[in-house]
Amino acid sequence: MRETPTWRIPLGIITLFLVLMGYAIAIARYAPDLIGQWPGWAQTIVYLVLGVIWLLPLRRFLIWMETGRWSAPEPDDQTN
Repeated sequence: MRETPTWRIPLGIITLFLVLMGYAIAIARYAPDLIGQWPGWAQTIVYLVLGVIWLLPLRRFLIWMETGRWSAPEPDDQTN
């Protein structure tokens, strides 16, 4: 458990916000031009996928913010 403050958390929050804003702007700008003429059900599926896909790298990013590593730490094999 972290006992001292770290610069990774504020930097991570700012970076996450900026990246998500850029992603949202890119989707809002380019997706309607690409799929605007598709049937409503197909557009719904595309927007659902695009709305969830940003979560894929989020776990590793949050681990980095907390630990400074890109992968989860190994659990201790010690049992009490």
